[in-house]
Amino acid sequence: LSLTLAGRVGTGNIAGVATAICFGGPGALFWMWVVAFLGASSAFVESTLGQIYKERIEGQYRGGPAFYIERGLKLKAYAWAFAIVTILASCFFCPGVQSNSIALAWNEAFGLDAEVTAAIVASITCFVIVGGLRRIATFTSWVVPFMAQAYIVVALIIVGVNWEQIPAVMTLIVNSAFGFDSLTGGMLGAAIAWGVKRGIYSNEAGQGTGPHASSAAAVSHPAKQGLVQMLSVFIDTLLICSATAFMCLCSGVVPTPEAAGAAYVQASVQQSLGSFGPIFIAVSMCLFAFTTLIGNYYYCEGCLRF
Repeated sequence: LSLTLAGRVGTGNIAGVATAICFGGPGALFWMWVVAFLGASSAFVESTLGQIYKERIEGQYRGGPAFYIERGLKLKAYAWAFAIVTILASCFFCPGVQSNSIALAWNEAFGLDAEVTAAIVASITCFVIVGGLRRIATFTSWVVPFMAQAYIVVALIIVGVNWEQIPAVMTLIVNSAFGFDSLTGGMLGAAIAWGVKRGIYSNEAGQGTGPHASSAAAVSHPAKQGLVQMLSVFIDTLLICSATAFMCLCSGVVPTPEAAGAAYVQASVQQSLGSFGPIFIAVSMCLFAFTTLIGNYYYCEGCLRF
């Protein structure tokens, strides 16, 4: 669960949610919730299949879509294509998004150059992944619960301070989601589009990444791991993404396309916590993005071994 959450919980939970609100309106959060409920079913299926068709390689369980496409559907060429695409995405494309977000957040909060941030991130990443699956699992089982709980606690504090805003925020989300709000009525299509896009990017349900981690687990029945992965989707979207959205919407800071991303979240948190706000978001971005880098490495290694 921790290793999968490490992959799911990333910059999409902070910068992605803020971007969805800035471009799609508050109603985008509602459609992210909808995507989470639909995505949980696909997460259940893909992770259960990963358990059914996993293999023991060098003393460790390995699995994923490439394994069950080849063994279950007997489509070796398609399995190879999936593995190669996943390697390319995990090596070159996804890590760039996460590491760039770390650099931007730390530059905003501490004035650190991107080169310095890159050296620090690369060094810690190397230390973790050289220790193999056991060190990766140990690292994520310590860091992921801590970062998720700390983030939600701070969100609850901010929402608690602005508790009188909660009814208005809930009304705004629902009205914006269905185009009932006079200010955001014309953004109905944008709310759905951004909610779906950010929701899928955030929880990764159905993308085929979760089964790599879930296949490593030892369970008495494959469906048990499927249920665990459904839970990870709900934790990612219903808890952490919602925490970001409510922190922003309760702060009173107006979302604009110019402030889209982590800057909007930092400004919102600063409204309630003062100078501590941007620092907290920068540290959170670092932890969220870094654990996703570790998850990307594990997905890539699994496909390489396949």
